[in-house]
Amino acid sequence: MCGAKVGGLLLAGGKSRRMGGGVKCFLELGDKTLLARTITRARPQTDSLLLSINGNPSRFDSYGLAIAPDIVPDHAGPLAGILSGMEWFAENNPDIEFIASFATDAPFFPGDIVARLHKAMVAENAVLACAMSNGRTHPVFALWSQSLRKQLRHAVIEEEARKIDAWTANFPLATVEFEVAGVDPFFNINRPDDLEEAKALIAEGGVM
Repeated sequence: MCGAKVGGLLLAGGKSRRMGGGVKCFLELGDKTLLARTITRARPQTDSLLLSINGNPSRFDSYGLAIAPDIVPDHAGPLAGILSGMEWFAENNPDIEFIASFATDAPFFPGDIVARLHKAMVAENAVLACAMSNGRTHPVFALWSQSLRKQLRHAVIEEEARKIDAWTANFPLATVEFEVAGVDPFFNINRPDDLEEAKALIAEGGVM
């Protein structure tokens, strides 16, 4: 925990084209689904968790999470998912000050990411913070001030903004570099080969 009220937003609304379709976060890695692994890592870092999805919400019933369907139709992307999460928290849990967004297909993300993003945001007087590794930004792994909600709504609904980087460039943004020690902590499972590589990493004991 970082001292502020943080709502965790698990982004699971993609089409998974490169994986061959379906709900990618239901894929199994070791003894857990990708979604279960994300929940395990995100829950201790946040005050509550919310799942951002497209499609039938009953598929996720067994996880026991609150669900925020995208308010923009036709798979509008993660920026629309973040807006949906902000709107849900504003209505249902208005004490939440920040939204921490997590991809559900990057199962090795750091257990201290929220605290480090919040520390950088405060230090740099920013309203956003995102993770980096190997010099590359990971805009889906980010901390968002709820003060941005109305501006984000206007951008997504009225201006049809879709690219996270393009929109966040308009605001003070802190970045935090995370060390790559053997495995990139933001290793992303996009294709079947990536899933097999992740399984091998776990089997070798390189990651948990």
